[in-house]
Amino acid sequence: MKRAMAVRCRRGGPRTRYKVRDWAAYDHSLVRRGDITVWVSLEAVAGWRAPGGRRTCTDAAIAAALTVRAVYRLALRQAEGLVRSIFTLLGLVLPVPDHTTLSRRGRTLPLNRHADAGRGLDLAIDSTGLRLAKPIGAGHEGWRKLHIAVDPDTGQIIAEELTRSDVHDTVPVPALLDRVAGRIGRVYGDAAYAGGPTY
Repeated sequence: MKRAMAVRCRRGGPRTRYKVRDWAAYDHSLVRRGDITVWVSLEAVAGWRAPGGRRTCTDAAIAAALTVRAVYRLALRQAEGLVRSIFTLLGLVLPVPDHTTLSRRGRTLPLNRHADAGRGLDLAIDSTGLRLAKPIGAGHEGWRKLHIAVDPDTGQIIAEELTRSDVHDTVPVPALLDRVAGRIGRVYGDAAYAGGPTY
């Protein structure tokens, strides 16, 4: 049985139709998208354990575990469990840094924590008012608006912009997005962010 599948053009034009002639091969290719191969190089194994002192794992080991976490968009505990299960499957007897160690030591490592396996980094944007208290006699108290872009998976603030209170929420969005390193996936915001500068 042949079925026609519809695909939208990249530029939003009319849909073009094509026929899948070999459904078995098409089905098999979809299944293979979930197939992964994991291997650990001998150099990585040799450089995993710290030579001595209080630390068990090297910075390279922490970076590798955090990279796995970023690519698969996991919480720290899930990343710990995934690395542990990979080592078990490969028969490697290596110490696995726990989630507390990953959190503490990850703060001091120069990593790209926003790796996203090609999907782009999702962002949630919102703002809050800040009251500025001035010294006595310096005039009335003023208000400012703090706009932030947050990674919804980790809760980490990726970018921020401070504006006057009378600036519309859509205005600082381009500046916020310009500060984000790498590719952006989806941007979430409430109705206040719907407008020309955002689009």
